[in-house]
Amino acid sequence: MKKRILVTGGAGFIGSHLCEHLLKEGDEVLCVDNFYTGRRGNIAHLLTNPYFEVMRHDICFPLYVEVDEIYNLACPASPVHYQFDPVQTIKTAVHGAINMLGLAKRLKAKILQASTSEVYGDPTIHPQPETYWGNVNPIGLRSCYDEGKRCAETLFFDYHRQHKLKIKVARIFNTYGPKMHPNDGRVISNFIIQALKGEDITVFGDGRQTRSFCYIDDMIYGIVKLMESPDDFTGPVNLGNPSEFSILELAEKVKQLTGSKSKIVFKPLPQDDPKQRQPDITLAKEKLDWKPMVDIEEGLKKTIEYFEALITKHVLL
Repeated sequence: MKKRILVTGGAGFIGSHLCEHLLKEGDEVLCVDNFYTGRRGNIAHLLTNPYFEVMRHDICFPLYVEVDEIYNLACPASPVHYQFDPVQTIKTAVHGAINMLGLAKRLKAKILQASTSEVYGDPTIHPQPETYWGNVNPIGLRSCYDEGKRCAETLFFDYHRQHKLKIKVARIFNTYGPKMHPNDGRVISNFIIQALKGEDITVFGDGRQTRSFCYIDDMIYGIVKLMESPDDFTGPVNLGNPSEFSILELAEKVKQLTGSKSKIVFKPLPQDDPKQRQPDITLAKEKLDWKPMVDIEEGLKKTIEYFEALITKHVLL
C-alpha cells in the first residue's frame, strides 16, 4: 500500500536523497523546505514524478497536511550555515520539532527525528555509544545547533511518554556524497573543491583530530531501516561509519584521488570543534541489521565526480 510521507528539509543534502529513495520504493512524497540551505537543483529531477510534491514552508510555523509518516530533517546542519543565524537555528530545531510532533500527534503518524552526533559535544568517551550523555558547551558558538538538537530529542521522548507517539531518533554522524552543498564549510566538500581548483587545502588545527565519514547511500538505508523497525524500538541510535580518519589523512586522500598539486596549509581550530568523533554502531547492527557498506575511497570518488561536473558546468556557486 502506497504511503504518503512528509520529508521536512527535503531539498537538502540528505533530504533530497531520502525523497528519491522513498519515491523509488513506491511511496508518495511531500517535500517541505524553506530553501534556506536546501536547493531546488537537488530535487529538480523529481518534479515530473506525479507522486512528488514540493511545498515552500518554514517548520517554525504550524503545518496542516495529511500524511502517514514524517521524517523531520529540517535544520541547517553545517557550522557556516547554523552560525549565520543562530537564533533561527535553535528555533528551527525546537519550534520545528514541536510543530512536527503536534502534526504527528493529530494524525497518529510515526515520526523520525534527524538528530546528530553533535549531541555528544566534544566527547570524553570514544567511540560514542548512545548511553553517553555528552560533553556540550551550552553557551558556545555551536550551541544553537548542539543544544537545539538535544532539546528536540527531549521533546520527542516527552511526546512519546506523554502522548504514546510512535517516534524514531537517529543520531546522524558525518555524511558525505553527491548533492552536498558546495559552500557549507564541511571538510569533505571543502577539501574536494580546493583540490579540484588547485587552491591550498585548508586544515584547521594540526589535522590530528579525527572524524568518521558515512556515504549518503548507506545513511539513507539506515534511516529508512530505523523508520521501518518495530514500534517499541525508538532509538536514539547512532548511524554513521565507524572507520576513523584524521583530518590530515583525509586531506592527503583527496589530494591523491584528484591528482591535485594543492598544498596543505594549517589554520587555527574553531571554538568547541570536537577532537574525536566516531560512532559505536553496535545498537544499529543489533536492532536494524545495518552497517555501512561503502568504503571511503569509493565514496570519495563518486563525490569528486559530482563536484567535477559542477565545476565543468560553472554551477559551483
